[in-house]
Amino acid sequence: MKDLLGLMGKAKEMQAKFQAMQDEIATLEATGQAGGGLVSITLTGKFEMKALKIDPSLIKADEAEILEDLILAAHNDAKNKVELQMQEKTKALTAGLPIPPGMKLPF
Repeated sequence: MKDLLGLMGKAKEMQAKFQAMQDEIATLEATGQAGGGLVSITLTGKFEMKALKIDPSLIKADEAEILEDLILAAHNDAKNKVELQMQEKTKALTAGLPIPPGMKLPF
């Protein structure tokens, strides 16, 4: 019975840590760039776009496709950076726990 209470206590503690981690992840920000910094996008930990900056030299009617490609590349760069930060925070929180490989946290 003592082990069960201890396990329940650890589960509750883990739940609180995961909630705190999710709150912290929501405040993360990462900026991705493309075209040597001509296009930059800042995303939050919830993958919401917070900022988009485009160098005025790119705003030409006949080069819209290039601009679109750079925006997508900058977005993907920012998304990868947010995901990497999330993985690092999750790894720190779950260190030492017997979690199966490939299991993504938070759920």
